[in-house]
Amino acid sequence: MAEIHVMPRYYRWHVDPGTEWLEANTGYAHLDWRIPMEQAALVMVDVWDGHYLKETADRTEVIVRDSIVPLLSACRAAGMPLIHAPAPGLAEHHPAWVKLIEDHERSEPVDDWPPKSFRSKSQAFSSFARPEEPREPELVARRAKRKLHPLVKVQEGEAVIYNGEELHRHCKENGILFLFFLGFNTNACILLRDYGTVAMSKRGYEVIVVRDCGTGMESFETQEGLWQTRGAILFLEMYGKYSVTSQELVAGLPD
Repeated sequence: MAEIHVMPRYYRWHVDPGTEWLEANTGYAHLDWRIPMEQAALVMVDVWDGHYLKETADRTEVIVRDSIVPLLSACRAAGMPLIHAPAPGLAEHHPAWVKLIEDHERSEPVDDWPPKSFRSKSQAFSSFARPEEPREPELVARRAKRKLHPLVKVQEGEAVIYNGEELHRHCKENGILFLFFLGFNTNACILLRDYGTVAMSKRGYEVIVVRDCGTGMESFETQEGLWQTRGAILFLEMYGKYSVTSQELVAGLPD
């Protein structure tokens, strides 16, 4: 049976016996895994053709070209399953969409509490709403035009999924237990999508993020050190998930 040999990194809260239990004494650790190829998949989250933040878009282009494209080529050559998760609005229009959910399952069921007016910050709760941004219509128009990045086109036999429930059903049908995540943005969709790392970990899957195949949206305070990106990866590593680099994953693929 073909195997993927990786040493996933995590953050170890513990210290060795005899060592004082201080934050400064905690650190990274690695495991040694041999994963059956048939139980693993590479999940590409929101790998679009642009971003409204210029610096994020510039980093994305470099990452797609220099890290993601070589990784996809290696995974395809090794026979590792690839799953594209380009977000609702794109997924359901792609010819490779797996169509494992019905129309009524495309949205999350909404309870009657909190009230709809509270969730939308309207009517009696309008004073709690964030102010409307003057360029929001421009952003909405940009989002409507987004497409999958041209360098990561879906190839024959690769799946396109719509949401987390559909990703789960696809994995169940194909016996997939280990999900390697890449894409954009590290501190947003990689974490928060219902097909992202946190949600799929809660469903019981083993989650490994390919940490050099993504970037976060940084702030004026974090941009220089890419601290939003690094912090999002560290959050996953601290709370039950793992990370590898694309080079490590390529090296661990079967010949």
